[in-house]
Amino acid sequence: MADKPQLQTGFTQSTEPIDSALVSLVPQGSTALLDGIYLAISEMKNARYSRNALLIISDGGDNHSRYDEGEIMDLVKESDLVIYSIGIYDEFFQSEEERLGPELMSDISELTGGRLFAVNNPNDLTAVAARVGTELRSEYVLGYRPAKSLRDGKWHRIKVKLLPPKGVPRTQVSAKKGYYAPSH
Repeated sequence: MADKPQLQTGFTQSTEPIDSALVSLVPQGSTALLDGIYLAISEMKNARYSRNALLIISDGGDNHSRYDEGEIMDLVKESDLVIYSIGIYDEFFQSEEERLGPELMSDISELTGGRLFAVNNPNDLTAVAARVGTELRSEYVLGYRPAKSLRDGKWHRIKVKLLPPKGVPRTQVSAKKGYYAPSH
């Protein structure tokens, strides 16, 4: 990414345009990660399918966005997306923004029921992206209706727990952290 986010490819069912765009990217200038997330969420509103996922590939550092973290967190809460992040990290962080990057990307992803995958070697990106694809294809969708139907338009936190029967292998649960109640 650079000073301003740019859409490299539109919606596609083929990975080839995405691969080509990623290979030709050259990091330069400042990083406007939060602005990029804003642009991506805005683009997702035009998606053809109702179940949508967003994949962020970054070191998580941001030093040039117009939007701040709070604004993006609110936007993420309002979106109906699952966000996965692949963090490409060097063992030595170059700046304070990079040091805080893993936490930012993890918080954004976990809020939606997604998660962060950390990568130290860019050559591992393909394998990690395949893992994200596998998780997306093997997820379950649960419905939830609160006991009291509040119509206050506020954010309500929820927690999903899994109690597997004895003998069932450990299973990881990823779920949205809450929902906005309707306002009327």
